[in-house]
Amino acid sequence: MQYYNQNTKIFLNGEFVHAKSAGIDLFGQSLHYGYGAFEGLRAYNTHNGTRIFKAEEHFERLKKSCESIGLPYRWNNRYLIEQCYELLELNNLRAAYIRPLVFSGSNMHLTSSEDANIMLAAWEWGPYLGQNLLRVNISSYERPNPKSFHIDAKISGQYINSILASTEAIRKGFDEALLLDQDGYVAQASSENLFIEKDYKIYTPPLENVFPGITRQTVIDICKELGIDIIEKKLTVQDVYTADNAFLCGTAAEIIGIKQVDDIVYKEEWEYSIGATIQIKYKNLVLEQENYEVII
Repeated sequence: MQYYNQNTKIFLNGEFVHAKSAGIDLFGQSLHYGYGAFEGLRAYNTHNGTRIFKAEEHFERLKKSCESIGLPYRWNNRYLIEQCYELLELNNLRAAYIRPLVFSGSNMHLTSSEDANIMLAAWEWGPYLGQNLLRVNISSYERPNPKSFHIDAKISGQYINSILASTEAIRKGFDEALLLDQDGYVAQASSENLFIEKDYKIYTPPLENVFPGITRQTVIDICKELGIDIIEKKLTVQDVYTADNAFLCGTAAEIIGIKQVDDIVYKEEWEYSIGATIQIKYKNLVLEQENYEVII
């Protein structure tokens, strides 16, 4: 898909510039080593106007991601949120995906950078994995070991792991991959968190080896609000195979059901699942069709 054209503007280091003329530092650590941090937010066209869902949480996580790898973060988050709304207005976007990216300056050494830049971009983007039920497979690639990397941070270079896993899945005829952790337990998809349904209860892997997704926490909050039993526990491949239903969640993907894992097809209809109820509840929240705390 085309993410920008000759009229598209981005926010770059304090000013709005055309995306095509922004340029790139060919000697930056981010380009050579993946030394950068990013976030993904969604703006929704609600009856209250364009609203960015959980903007404060996303930018706070961006700040923590930068701090975890020694990348300077000198911006005020409230200011950045305001610039996101300005960016949407400049590009005439009412509903969009927003991508903040913090990247380093020129540095060929394998040391923390003293300089950092920030970019904000936005484009129209439907649910990342589409809207049809997914066919997923157990990947041959593992989730990075938490002792070797800050897996709770959204770091650019880490997503090579995600690219490899999802590309392998697609080549095998699936839509997405599920990755195991270093102990053989199911961790998450390439860039989404996993929930399974069994005997009217919802289960999800604990945070030890999975990314602390903001949508993941929203799903947990929804379960508690609706009185649905939500249990965080380590899940085996057999747990996933024998589930009644399952779904993935993330800011880009939102909430989407799983039809099949490897050659196991879930027998229960998605529309009658607890996951489908959570999916509807989530959509109502982001569209502000129910009371919910959001950033203006």
